[in-house]
Amino acid sequence: MTAQIVIVGLGPGPRDTVTDATLQAIARIKTQFIRTRRHPTADLMPTATSFDDLYETLDTFDEVYSAITEQLVASAIEHGEILYAVPGSPLILESSVAALRTDARVTVSVLPAMSFLDLAWETLGIDPVNAGVRLIDGHRFAIEAAGERGPLLVAQTHADWVLSDVKLAFDAAIGNEPVVLLHHLGLPDQRVEHTTWQELDRVLPPDHLTTLYIPQLAQPIAGEMVKLHQLARTLREQCPWDIEQTHDSLIKHLLEEAYEVVDAIQQLDADNPDTDEALIEELGDLLYQVEFHSTIAEQQGRFTLADVARSIHDKLVRRHPHVFGDTVATSADDVVGTWDAVKREERKNNDKKSDSIFSGVAKASPALSYATKIQKRAADVGFDWPNAAGAFEKIAEESQELLEASALNDDKAASMELGDLLFSVVNLARHLGHDAESALRLASDKFRARFEIVETLAAQRNIDLQTATLELLDSLWDEAKAFTTISE
Repeated sequence: MTAQIVIVGLGPGPRDTVTDATLQAIARIKTQFIRTRRHPTADLMPTATSFDDLYETLDTFDEVYSAITEQLVASAIEHGEILYAVPGSPLILESSVAALRTDARVTVSVLPAMSFLDLAWETLGIDPVNAGVRLIDGHRFAIEAAGERGPLLVAQTHADWVLSDVKLAFDAAIGNEPVVLLHHLGLPDQRVEHTTWQELDRVLPPDHLTTLYIPQLAQPIAGEMVKLHQLARTLREQCPWDIEQTHDSLIKHLLEEAYEVVDAIQQLDADNPDTDEALIEELGDLLYQVEFHSTIAEQQGRFTLADVARSIHDKLVRRHPHVFGDTVATSADDVVGTWDAVKREERKNNDKKSDSIFSGVAKASPALSYATKIQKRAADVGFDWPNAAGAFEKIAEESQELLEASALNDDKAASMELGDLLFSVVNLARHLGHDAESALRLASDKFRARFEIVETLAAQRNIDLQTATLELLDSLWDEAKAFTTISE
């Protein structure tokens, strides 16, 4: 016996908006469910099982709709045919209906119904198609309304907190922007409140029959990114320096800003929020570099910042199958392994790139990072020392070869041997589980801190570093070293 679910809508509220087809289905089908009894026409189904308790016991709407789907499918399999009723129209903002329609375990039949939209258009006196109105879910307002100026009809504004979130999402609002609250349309207590952005969450107590209409906004929602993009466009069109820039000419600026972000991160103090300001500024500088490159490409008709955002979004979803798929990862090491496996599969399936195991490793990376990455790629196919012992021996071997090349005064050979030695040190760092870049940075920072103490001691004793003997400098260095060792 086929498991059948007939889905009906109870209209937007007024009794005369419920269709004859819905009334006939209610009269015919004995096993009935209703999503919520908080609706004016819910009394048409007095014996139906409601899911109101799920809204109270579960933490998220996704969990509620998943639970509803499972209960309905189970009941349909048991009884053969059941009725499921929702407020308004089953085809407008009904997540549970959308889930049921894609569930292969049941056959779903949806009866057309009148939605709140029809009453809204009649009350507002507009043709939504001619006016270009966009329907927005109030729970996702900041995301779905990004880049929009209006007109917008915002549904699911059923609580004060939803209206407050909508209000806070538009940080560029002056406060006097006109909006309309539509409340209990078609019912005896109908209210149509023409108010302002500043007051939209203070006019009335909203419920599931409340909708917000936004005729127009001075600038789009999520305006900060939009303003940044507009600024980049203006500078590219009017500033002589910006006009001359290319992807290549901006490389050095991109690297500089990335390094300055690292400095700001390392200077963060968990107990001092004021240190956040430097990171905010440096992240902004780095963000503008991304915007700058995207604007250049947009003007060339190649791609936009939206393409950049979409690309990284999709990549992160692909590389986190333990979050968005069926893969199980219980530790950070599991995540790294999954990430690397997905990357290898991407390289294998990408016909546009070389078949080399080194495809995708940027040659412009800092040398230590570049060496680490290509060593790891070679190790992935088995070309590697079995343990750190081989790496230690290789360092000794390369040190001896560098010593011999230096003794022969062969600069070219010495340079090559020096590179081999550094490459071997990176290999050892990888085997020991340390990042060579971070280790060298820590050593450099330690050297800098100690030598700054040497400078201080020399100044206190009127010693000129430029003319001081190496013996004296070594003595100051030993003092600085002892001081920093005690401090550490």
